[in-house]
Amino acid sequence: MALAAVALVGCKKEATTDPDTPTDKPDWYYTGGKLGTTENLSSMTFRQPTPATEEAGLGTLFAQGDQIAEKPFVTNETGRQHGLGPVYVRSSCQHCHPNYSHGTSVPAGKYNAKDVGNGTLLVVINPADQSYVKWLAGMPQLFGADPFPAPLDPDQITVEWKTATDEHGNKFADGEAYELRYPEVHMPNTAVYVYNQGYRDPDGLLESEGYEVKLENTIGVYGSGLLDAIPDEDIIAQYEKEANDKLPNGEPRLKNGLNPAFWNGGFQTSGYYKNDPQWGPKRFTYALTRGPIMDAAGANAIWNITNVTRSNRKYHYLDLAGTIYAEYASKDPEVQQAFGTEAEIYNYLTSKELPAEMTDEEFTQVMVWHRGLAVPAARNVTDEKVLKGKELFTQIGCDYCHRPTWTTGSDEVRDPNHFPVTAQMPRYPNQKIWPYTDMVQHKLCMENDIRTGWCRTTPLWGRGLHRKATGDAYEARMHDTRARNVIEAIMWHGYSNQSDAYWPTQQFYKLNKEDRDAIVAFINAI
Repeated sequence: MALAAVALVGCKKEATTDPDTPTDKPDWYYTGGKLGTTENLSSMTFRQPTPATEEAGLGTLFAQGDQIAEKPFVTNETGRQHGLGPVYVRSSCQHCHPNYSHGTSVPAGKYNAKDVGNGTLLVVINPADQSYVKWLAGMPQLFGADPFPAPLDPDQITVEWKTATDEHGNKFADGEAYELRYPEVHMPNTAVYVYNQGYRDPDGLLESEGYEVKLENTIGVYGSGLLDAIPDEDIIAQYEKEANDKLPNGEPRLKNGLNPAFWNGGFQTSGYYKNDPQWGPKRFTYALTRGPIMDAAGANAIWNITNVTRSNRKYHYLDLAGTIYAEYASKDPEVQQAFGTEAEIYNYLTSKELPAEMTDEEFTQVMVWHRGLAVPAARNVTDEKVLKGKELFTQIGCDYCHRPTWTTGSDEVRDPNHFPVTAQMPRYPNQKIWPYTDMVQHKLCMENDIRTGWCRTTPLWGRGLHRKATGDAYEARMHDTRARNVIEAIMWHGYSNQSDAYWPTQQFYKLNKEDRDAIVAFINAI
């Protein structure tokens, strides 16, 4: 019913375009270029196909992919959406990306993973080195398909919101106050299935509850194809530029430099999920673990979030060690009673040659949909307040990390998985796009920060329409939804004097209220 409620939002009569759109549109109105922008600004804005998708005759494939992304997978062995489990994170794309936006705000109290829109996933780490624990998956599963128990019991996990105070006492010079909050997650070791079955962590993290649990919210899936079309050499040139830039006062612009996994005196294609250098710089996820799009977050998630196998992934996504859950589930008398012998259970869970549950044709449909999602046009592009905010955004230096524009290249779709489907993908050659990201990682040094501290600059395009698309009470900005609005998001950027964004945040702090409001209006308009 909840899924139906999300899907039916678009059935209400509502304006689909900006009534103030001028006839002579500026270039930044077309956030995704002429081939990647939708002018449908209804609550269904993030679900629209790009003009390039429709012009290429891919509308049917896009719609078929949209159906796969929208509907929950099930555990039965027949039908279009079969194959869920044996353990899984969520049962559909819609659960984490309501109307294909980013996840909704996380409320205090019980972490309810069953809620449609709760796209904020758990990250369980060893605080000593920020590495994922071995006894859970990098994105821990919270559900099990009968007869398999869930690796984590979400009913035992709670979220507490705490307040932080910056050097300004959370108040601008003119007296306007703002709040800064951050989440703390509480998860007892009894929430961990293998611990209850007798597993003991060699590092002692489970026994002492010495692990840390963080939150990472999903981002909107729209516009990913356009980011995929940015030339590798242009992203590498951005790294080179930022490696040497100075502030107006002569200090290094980036207090923390560049992540040495990607820049060490020069660009290197290292880091997580290392691919052949021909695949160039990573583009996707906060940690820059994925790229190109055919092997990026969406292509990965349609497998590991649901555990639906396909021809190039005939195995299950389990814990990081790959065998801990399998070992203890195979010895569980209740699982044995329903499934078979210990050996049969273990071999099933760890097999690398399982039947493909998603066909190559269905994967093609999903990727046409994923690469074919448009970005909404900018709003209020002639509004004086928005135009003033656009100018100030550049003046105070926000545009350094949130680089406004890129130009796509010839857009030759690349696929490290070597599926024979790239010829059917939408393409965006030679488009000037406005994502407002430099495609590089930075450190903001916040309270209870993201894992490792390194985080890709999140694109700002379309973010101002999140509440309209999802009905969320807040804007759910930042990696863990800590910022409920633009002001909170900006001031978190300068919470620490070691933040890479400290200087522009202080410039924002010095502005009068009229100018601050103008920047907020601009950010919400793009």
